[in-house]
Amino acid sequence: MISMDSKVKVIPCSGIGKVYGLMAREAALKTVHELCPEKSEPVCLAWIVTGDQEVKDKIEGRDCITVDGCPKMCASKNVSDAGGIVVEEIKVLDTVKEHKGEKFGSASQLDGCGEIVVSEIASKIADRINQEK
Repeated sequence: MISMDSKVKVIPCSGIGKVYGLMAREAALKTVHELCPEKSEPVCLAWIVTGDQEVKDKIEGRDCITVDGCPKMCASKNVSDAGGIVVEEIKVLDTVKEHKGEKFGSASQLDGCGEIVVSEIASKIADRINQEK
């Protein structure tokens, strides 16, 4: 159960150079800026990985949702290692599997199907954030 005493931290993978990484970042941003702005905030994975103390303090002991673009699960692993409480691990590939054979765009630009998948992932994140206690 997500405690609502503070905003849920939404942390996407970096996934630079990969379309699934772009989808993870776009879904996280759609969630925190459009779907759940009062209940969530983004946190940059790069700051977590580099050991930034301010960011570590922001996530330590806090509810976090990670969004990973590949099976390496870097966002989830690094958030856990930094003391964040991962209440949900969203995997882009789980949603992509529902769209077999589709093209999603490139590492720098999503196409129509890519945008659809981003919306589906953002809805999953928002649903988790909005779950009743």
